[in-house]
Amino acid sequence: MYFPRSILLLFLLLLYYNVNAQNGNQPPSLLDQKSVLLNVGTQGVGAEFAYGVLPELALRGGLNFIPFKAHNVFKISGFNSTSNLSANFYNVHALADYTPIKTASWFRLVGGFAYFFKAKGDIRVIPSDDYKYGDLVLTEDQIGYVDLKVNWKGLAPYLGLAFAHIFPRNKFNVNFDLGTYYLSKPKADIIGTGLLEGNSSQTPQFQSNIKDYRWLPIVQVNFSYRL
Repeated sequence: MYFPRSILLLFLLLLYYNVNAQNGNQPPSLLDQKSVLLNVGTQGVGAEFAYGVLPELALRGGLNFIPFKAHNVFKISGFNSTSNLSANFYNVHALADYTPIKTASWFRLVGGFAYFFKAKGDIRVIPSDDYKYGDLVLTEDQIGYVDLKVNWKGLAPYLGLAFAHIFPRNKFNVNFDLGTYYLSKPKADIIGTGLLEGNSSQTPQFQSNIKDYRWLPIVQVNFSYRL
């Protein structure tokens, strides 16, 4: 639990700094201000450009990507196997940051959308040794493997909150995004080979099981530089 508490403490300290930096000053106008942001979070790493179009409204455009791989993420009881997981999410997005309270310009409402031109997850389950069935010994190649594939490619609306100023008071600051994307309806598929080929018939059930897995939570730290 130490790591989450450290992140929460950092968030509160930065928020405190931004609130107190505001005291005694006129709320800053966002109009015609510009910044570039590098970010890291649950949607991977990315970059954005922000521009103030109104005193209380700024627009952001950018891209993010997250390639992820893991091995042996789960085991199948009674079946010695290895599993390989890969996830690839790449998006371009456009967001609008609105400051609803002039005296609290460190707080923003954020809305927009992204196009995920790649948004898929794959799991391959592979037998790790020969399988005995009575006197019959089956090799790994004879058993085959099973691929479980899910694809969320398409448009996704976004809604969230943001904390700390999007445009630094001096040249640099750190701000945060909390929100979620609502992804396209996932398309699922099961592909089996060898003796596991029959698992392909379970695709409709797999599709039904994951049909509601459409929310992509976003917790993101932005490192902003004012131009």
